[in-house]
Amino acid sequence: MRISYGYGSLENALKAAKGQLDFCAIIGHASWFDIPERKEPLEYLVDFHKEGFAKLQRNWEEVRRTVRAYNVPHEFVTFQGFEAHSSKYGDHHYLSPDDEIPLVAGETPEEIIAKLSPHRAIAIPHHVGYTPGYRGGNWESFNPAISPVIEVYSKHGCGMSEQSLYPYYHDMGPRDPRSTVYAALAKGHRFGFVGSTDHHAGYPGSYGDGRLAVLAEDKTREAIWKAILARRTYAVTGDKIACRFKLNGHDMGSEVQAGHRTLSLDVRGCDQLDKIVVYKNLQPWKIINGEELHGAKAAGEQKYKIKVELGWGNNKTGFKWEASASVQGGKLISVETCFRGRSVLAPTPEMREDPNMNALRNEVVSQSESSVVWGCTSFPNPTTLHPHTSGVILEVAGQADTRIEVQANGKTITAAIGELLAGGQSVHLHPYNSEAIFVHRAVPEELYSFHGQWEDSAAETSCDVYHAEIRQMNGQCAWISPIYALA
Repeated sequence: MRISYGYGSLENALKAAKGQLDFCAIIGHASWFDIPERKEPLEYLVDFHKEGFAKLQRNWEEVRRTVRAYNVPHEFVTFQGFEAHSSKYGDHHYLSPDDEIPLVAGETPEEIIAKLSPHRAIAIPHHVGYTPGYRGGNWESFNPAISPVIEVYSKHGCGMSEQSLYPYYHDMGPRDPRSTVYAALAKGHRFGFVGSTDHHAGYPGSYGDGRLAVLAEDKTREAIWKAILARRTYAVTGDKIACRFKLNGHDMGSEVQAGHRTLSLDVRGCDQLDKIVVYKNLQPWKIINGEELHGAKAAGEQKYKIKVELGWGNNKTGFKWEASASVQGGKLISVETCFRGRSVLAPTPEMREDPNMNALRNEVVSQSESSVVWGCTSFPNPTTLHPHTSGVILEVAGQADTRIEVQANGKTITAAIGELLAGGQSVHLHPYNSEAIFVHRAVPEELYSFHGQWEDSAAETSCDVYHAEIRQMNGQCAWISPIYALA
């Protein structure tokens, strides 16, 4: 079943999410109160949206039932939700842990939330960085009582500030600094950060397109909901960068009465850390450059992360991979998947409904302490700046002579960790314009882990705002929710 005007089936979307996420929400597009007038050249845009809204309305009972069926506490958690567009107020995701929420529309976010009562729901401002009045964030009407968190990154790009990585290049327009997250914080609004994928080809958590991390006590709806309301959240592009940010022992998202402040930041990345910045009132306060970190020389057993990346070539229908990796003389500690869906963000007249668009067979087939077997699909890279490869990140305990062997579609790469410390290795399947396998360099634990602690007693305002931004060498990022220090 296709919902709203996204592509691919709902069931395939949930299966894809379950394969590499702990929780997700499937957000169908439901309404647009102030949609532009239907006149040239907007006929297709208006008709496409209205047909999608009507489709979600017709299928709402089945959508809720399917999402509910996939919710298995402690295994994989789902939330209910839908999206409402607004030129004036900006687009919002309406998220709820309650399976009975109705599908409603309204002129303002407050009106929609009121109609959802008595069910629990929040309104999450979405792709906020667009032009004010052109579906960008509206900070004059922002209401933290219904919006404890704001989306700072998705497939649209990063809405943190005008100078952030990942600017907006979707056909909806550029990133306007008046609508960014920094503009909202400068006005004194308090909220947490989240990421979402906004993947119109039905692939929640598509690698690189935005994900949400929460500090929850358990993998259940109630625990995750509690963490979101408390703003114990942060956004990542794709890599599952583990972060912990505290002020006087209070987690990210907190409001803390504090004269003297002890701040701590712990980061465990998936690639070499490039830059860590702790901001105070939107100004860089502490800066850690990756060059200051020092890696092991493989003397004795260490932990390493090694990415195996599959893709390239020009197979527009998708290239299927059968792959495995084994560790000899060491131990495979963990495997993180980097699976993507097809790159679809905007509707186009030539696209046709295909429920199998998101049936990509991306999955880990088996895993042990010595090997992992997986299957995945890659697509041609849209540009040299937009990868559409697939892969996994291996965390390995080993020494210089520990060997990694990767096999995929009849080709093999074998290398010792000592060799991979000097650089990665690749092999192609065919002589020209061919798909390829790339085993990235080995990254020692000291280069993907960081702990910092700092003291601060200089209150600059009645509410000082501390937040952190993380960037890895591979361009993957994390944006950590602020802590609000009240003088």
